[in-house]
Amino acid sequence: MSSAGEGLSRPLPEQVRLNVVDLAAQVLGSMPGAAIPPPLRGIAKFDPRKRARLGSAPIAAQLENDKEFREAVAESVAAGWPELITSLAEGNVPPAADPVLVAAAAYLTRPPGWAEMVESARADLERSVAAAEGSEREEVVSRLREQLAALKTTAKEEAERLREQLKAARAENSDLRRKLHEARERTKAAVRRAEEMTHAAEDAKVAASAAGTAGESELRRLRERLADVEKQLEASRRAAREGRSIEDARVRVLLDALQDASAGLRRELALPTTISKPADSVAAATGERPGVRGVPARALADDDPQLLDQLLALPQVHLIIDGYNVTKSGYGTLTLADQRNRLMTGLGGLVAQTRVEVTAVFDGAELNSPVQVVAPRGVRVLFSAPGEIADDLIRQLVRAEPPGRAIAVVSSDREVAESVRRMGARPVPSGLLLRRLGRA
Repeated sequence: MSSAGEGLSRPLPEQVRLNVVDLAAQVLGSMPGAAIPPPLRGIAKFDPRKRARLGSAPIAAQLENDKEFREAVAESVAAGWPELITSLAEGNVPPAADPVLVAAAAYLTRPPGWAEMVESARADLERSVAAAEGSEREEVVSRLREQLAALKTTAKEEAERLREQLKAARAENSDLRRKLHEARERTKAAVRRAEEMTHAAEDAKVAASAAGTAGESELRRLRERLADVEKQLEASRRAAREGRSIEDARVRVLLDALQDASAGLRRELALPTTISKPADSVAAATGERPGVRGVPARALADDDPQLLDQLLALPQVHLIIDGYNVTKSGYGTLTLADQRNRLMTGLGGLVAQTRVEVTAVFDGAELNSPVQVVAPRGVRVLFSAPGEIADDLIRQLVRAEPPGRAIAVVSSDREVAESVRRMGARPVPSGLLLRRLGRA
């Protein structure tokens, strides 16, 4: 064994260190538990294939610092390589021995001059690595030379091919220049023809626009006249079917309203049936004939059904109802057909109780096609014509009544309410009618 002062000035070469750790790991697995150094007892339990890899650092440190463990590993090495260990102990290094094995055996057994043996093995390994790298570089240089020669040959062939392509491209370019010149000449001629045609088209467009504007104005005027004539014709037909003219109907309704009003006034004043009475000669102010304006506007709330009762009590009152405005407010979850049927049922009971004239107006634009409506006795059902809304039809109905007749329009549409109020009718919220029908 070596003296205590002898040691390495540098760490073991990596290949030698790995070999030493692998030998120590094998010996560690065969040692009794009590002989295993405490720092390595956990590593000794590892799988033999993982022991050297996972415990490399602790095993190397233990070999460096624990002489007994290193000598135990050295004994195993001496048993495996007796000739090599004997030669190293005599100070002789076998010339054909592997430098890695020599350095590992010298490090573990520590014969005289073992540090020089390790350094000599290190030098041999470095020379081997340098020689291997030089051989590899020579192979790389040779391979690169071969690739360079192949590239030169390929480049020469590619240059020849490009020369041929350039020659063909020049010929094609000359032909394309000639064709481009011809195409430019044709394009110039086409542009001139297009400009001439554009000017002609602009003139024709201006003339056609003027003619079209005049034609549209005339067509619009004729359509308006046709619509007015159709409305007048329809009104005439309706009056002819009823056996009287529109004016006769208005006069008749007004006379009935006056007659009922006078009868009601006579009953209220308890007047006798005779007309020659002394009091008749006394000049005094008389009461106003009942009408929609006579119903107090602020005496009752707008949602109080009694307000509608006062209006229905007027003589010859005409109740015009905005159908869908009422039904969608009261039962909008139903289909349009069910909404109309439910409203017709309620209006039938109202007419039976009050005997008033009732007209229900529906928007025809919400119908895909004309529908059959079974209206109760005394209820008139109207749908707006194509191009017309129910609001316009309601205004026409109010306008058609004679001045002085009591008219109530049921709609929560503010625009409809304001317009019929200006025309002399009394607007009534839809909720009022719904509460009145619910009470019935």
